[in-house]
Formats: sequence, structure tokens, C-alpha cells
Amino acid sequence: MMHHLSIDLETFSSVSIKKAGAQAYLRSPDFEILLFAYSLDGGPSTVIDLACGEKVPWWLYDALINPDYIKHAYNAAFEWGCLSHYMGVKLPPSQWRDTMLHSLYCGYPASLDAAGRALGLPEDKQKLNTGKALIRYFCVPCKATKSNGQRTRNLPHHDPDKWRLFKEYNAQDVVSEMEIEQRLSAFPVPDFVQKQWETDLLINDRGVAVDMDFVHGALALGETVRSTLTKEAKELTGLFNPNSVKQLAQWLEAETGEEVSSLRKETVTALLGRDANSEAVQRMLEIRQELGKSSTKKYDAIQNCVCPDGRVRGLLQFYGANRTGRWAGRLVQVQNLPRTYTEPLELARDFVREQRLNAIQVVYGKPNDTLSQLIRTAFIAAPGNVLIDADFSAIEARVISWLADQEWRLEVFRTHGKIYEASASQMFGVPIERIKKGNPEYSLRQRGKVAELALGYQGGVAAMRNMDTGHQLDSLSDDEIKDIVNRWRDTNPKIRDLWYAFDTAAVSVIQNGGSVNVRCCTVAREHDQTQGISYLTIRLPSGRKLYYVDPGVGENRWGNPSITYMGLNDKNKWARVETYGGKLVENVVQAIARDCLAQAIEHLEAEGFPVVFHVHDEVVIDIAPFADDKTMLNRVIQIMSTPIPWAPGLPLGADGWVGMFFKKD
Repeated sequence: MMHHLSIDLETFSSVSIKKAGAQAYLRSPDFEILLFAYSLDGGPSTVIDLACGEKVPWWLYDALINPDYIKHAYNAAFEWGCLSHYMGVKLPPSQWRDTMLHSLYCGYPASLDAAGRALGLPEDKQKLNTGKALIRYFCVPCKATKSNGQRTRNLPHHDPDKWRLFKEYNAQDVVSEMEIEQRLSAFPVPDFVQKQWETDLLINDRGVAVDMDFVHGALALGETVRSTLTKEAKELTGLFNPNSVKQLAQWLEAETGEEVSSLRKETVTALLGRDANSEAVQRMLEIRQELGKSSTKKYDAIQNCVCPDGRVRGLLQFYGANRTGRWAGRLVQVQNLPRTYTEPLELARDFVREQRLNAIQVVYGKPNDTLSQLIRTAFIAAPGNVLIDADFSAIEARVISWLADQEWRLEVFRTHGKIYEASASQMFGVPIERIKKGNPEYSLRQRGKVAELALGYQGGVAAMRNMDTGHQLDSLSDDEIKDIVNRWRDTNPKIRDLWYAFDTAAVSVIQNGGSVNVRCCTVAREHDQTQGISYLTIRLPSGRKLYYVDPGVGENRWGNPSITYMGLNDKNKWARVETYGGKLVENVVQAIARDCLAQAIEHLEAEGFPVVFHVHDEVVIDIAPFADDKTMLNRVIQIMSTPIPWAPGLPLGADGWVGMFFKKD
């Protein structure tokens, strides 16, 4: 007989879980489980007071490793990690179910209290609002004061009433978790997504090695540069604190005679472009610009979250983007690292490790730029291993071409893969052979590139402007940009039709119920009458679904039908959100790209390629060399490019590198 065990833990560690992550938190020598709340098969929530000497009963020890007991928790990765550490054995991930994943999968917020509110749980099932204060009191170190006897930690006997409330809070979390699971039971997480979660759990637990000598060198250099620039700024301006926006703005106004409304990046850049600047003003603006680049927050983050064995763990959040199911970055935010242009890399890393500031300035120029570009290289292969990096090539462009069945694009990806050149060729009627460096037609490539990046999801002139980060199209008028938009849409009619097909299907099923097939996806209205839950769903080719809570049809500012649903808005508040055909296509394309990556990770892991982290559509593997670099890379690329059964005809491609540290080719 299968049993269900719902669990919630309250813990103590002197390591900040917010700064360092759960893996470093529970590896602290003073980590301790304080309270262990559980419910067996939906029964009463019981609390084991470990902090006060109560023991975990033998049957519960057995249940934690017994496959006949499925363990449930909200953010189960935390409970799994804590209990694995507590028991001294890695508990089988396959026996765990994460109710937070279930919430995210069905389109609800990540946190337990926010998910409970969004689902409309009754008061007696909601998470108690007393928790934050109690956690601050019992779960983190306290400041030593005269009034508390110079203690650095609050224990149960220091405030028995608060401890009693804390136990009630712990028990209630189990009640809330079970209620959410019950509410969502009609819309289960598919087995293959559960398996992906289990793999992700092991990848996050595996972690990646870090060159801490390099990190310490970068932090020391960053502080030296910051101190030197600040000292020069003080001498130049006479200000007590030249880093103060108010003080510096007043100084600049006095020097230039013009009002300085802000010192944002774009404002400083504009001020630097003035011909009338004095030498002092010009140099101060340059210093301000440099100080803006001097942040070592990424290096600080690595130092904060590195575990005692020199590895950083917990870099990925499974289902971090609940509109698509894509992963999100955590801690160091590996999905948002600067590109690496510095060459030669090895020499630059040696200079940083040895803290040779003058050498960096002579060889590479501005040290802040160098430090920023080198952050990727802090992640290294384990001793005796190499990193293998493989990145899907233009995965979103391939997916949308396949989804729309835009044949000329598919042929590009089946052959040379030069989609920017091909797009420009199609739009402007120029032979693709002419669009190469050295020819005047090469300027069209940038227009093709920006169009490809901006227009696939119903974007227009504004999207083109925003995507033109190099400002190479600034000389074009809005009418000229609009012409590019129209040309792109005319050469991609099936993609344009796809937007309207998804929009029409969504409006139809919301208003009339039922389901509508759009290419290889199914748009449907789904209900659970007993729970009062309603969704707009999109079934993807993989079998995974995208959920839009409580959908409706209103009227947009142009007087056309407008699709709305309940979700997190741009202020991260649970509110009614508007969408449209192009945005739905964007969700679907990114979701399919995510499923391609998940499939590749499963295949790589199955063939003995241990993934240590991944970034967007790129995987990083840490492995002992088993052949020459080319052979190893080719095998990984072959696995990444293997046709996917649920996406027949989707032309996948990948490229990559083999090396000792992480970089961006």
C-alpha cells in the first residue's frame, strides 16, 4: 500500500540562506533541524520538537527511505536536502513530490502564502502570518546585547510562548501544503516533468567547482580600483562623498551651469558627449562611469555561496518561469553573466589571481571591464576533469519556424543556418551570397538580425528599436523601420498567421469551451467544478501544458477582444494580466525550446555526461577526459542534435567548446 507523508521543517544555521543558498546553509557546522512537522495520509499535522530533545520515531526514519511512502513538501528540494544531510545519506529523489512545483506548473505563485491566497484557501488552511518574526527570532543568529545576556542565538527556553507559536506555525505549513496539493489534484504534474525535477535536484546538489584564488584576487582588485577612483574623485571635486548622487549632481551643475536631473548610465553617457566639458568635469564623468562598472557583486555572490568543498550549488530554479517552465538563475545568476571578449583569457586570469593591477591596465586596459568579462571563468572543471559546453544554435528561431511550418526558414536550418543573412535576403530581394563582409550588402545583415530578434512574437517598430542594442538603425526613421517590419511579416506569412490562430483559438475556447488544435498544440478550456478552478491550457507537443488561471475575454484599447488571466504582473503582484496571440506564441516557442533542453539533459545524464549547470539553451558538463577534445565535443553535440520523437522535422543544431574554465565563445 502506498502512503503519503507531508513534511515541513524549521531549521537553524548561521549561514544566510538568502545570500548563500540552501546547499551552503545546510553544510554549515551549526546547521540544525529544530522542528519536524508531518502528516501521514492526510491525518493531523504532528510536530516533533527536536530542539527540545524529542526524537524522530523509528517508523518515520524508515518511511523517509521506504519507497512505499511518497514524501511531499512545499519547495521539497529544501526538505530533501536537510533530511539527506540529517540522515547522512542521499535520499532517493524519486520518492519526493514538490507541491511548489505543482503550484508553478498550474500557473500559481512560488511562495506558499502567495499560492494559498491565489487559490483562495479558507482562513484555517492558510499559512500563518506570524512566521516571519518567529523565523527571525529562532532560525537565525541574533545580535548580542546587554539585555539578552550577550547571547548570539535564541533558544526555546528564552521565550516559551514564542516557541509554542512557532510549533503551531510549523504544523500549519503542512496543513496549507496539503490543501494546495488537494486543490490542484485534478491537474497533476506529468511523470516526465517529475523526472526532470529529480534530475534538476541532483544537478543542483552536484554543483560546479570554483577557482576561489581567482575570486579572491578579483575581489581584492575590485576594492583597490574602487578606492583609487574614489580618492581621485575626492581630490578632483573636493566632495566628501563623490559617490553620492545628490552631491555629485550639485557639483556638476555648478561646474556646467546646467541642471543635472539624474546620474543614470544613459545620462552620464550623454554628458560625456558634450564638447563644452572642462577637463575636471570630463574626468569626473569618466570616473563615475568606471565606478558604475566596478561592481564585484557576482564575485561577492560566489564567495557567499561556495560550499566548504569549493563548489557552488543550487544555481538553478526548476520551473522558475511559470509561464513557460524555463529554469531561472539563483545566487550568482549564471543566466545573466557578461560576455567574454578578453584575450588571451589565461593570461588575464593569472594577472587577477596574482592581483597584478598594473599588468592588467597595460595589457587589457580598464580593469573593471576585465573583471566583469572574466566572471564566467571563475567556474572551472574539477581537478583532472574538463568542461564541455554545448549550446543549441538559434533554438527559438528554429522552433518558431517548425511550429509555423515556414519552409524557407526550415531549409535554412537544414543547410547553412545563416538565418540573419537569409532573412535579409528574403526581405530585400538580395542574393544571400552578396550579404558577406566586404560587400555593401553586408549592412543588410544587421537589419535582418534585429528583425529576427524583435519581430517573431508580433513586435513592431518599438520592438525593433529596443532590440537594436548597438544603435545601428538609429539613422532610420520610424517609417523606414515600419517598412522592415512589413517586409519581415510578408516573408514570414505562416508565422504571422500563427499569432492570429492562437489568439482566435484562445478567445474561442474561453467563450465557448472545448478545444482547438493549432498546429501541433491544443488550446483548451479546462475546469475543476468541485474546486472552482478554471484554466486556459495549451498542450505542447511534449505533452506538457501551459496553464493560464481564470481566463476571460475583455476589450483592449483598440476595441478588439482581449485575452486576460490571473497571474503575476510586472510588479510581481497577483493580478489580472492581458495577453495576445503573439505573446502566446512566444510562451509556446520558449516552452518548446525549454522542453528540447530538458530532453537533451536527460539524454546527456543517461549517457554519463554529468551536467553541472545550464544557461538558457546551453549545457555545461564536468567530466574526466575520455578522448581528444574534438571527439568529446562531437559526441555531446550529437546527443544535443538528436531528433526528438515528439517534434518530427524540427532541425536541431548545437556547437560548443572544451576547456578548463567557463567562457562564452
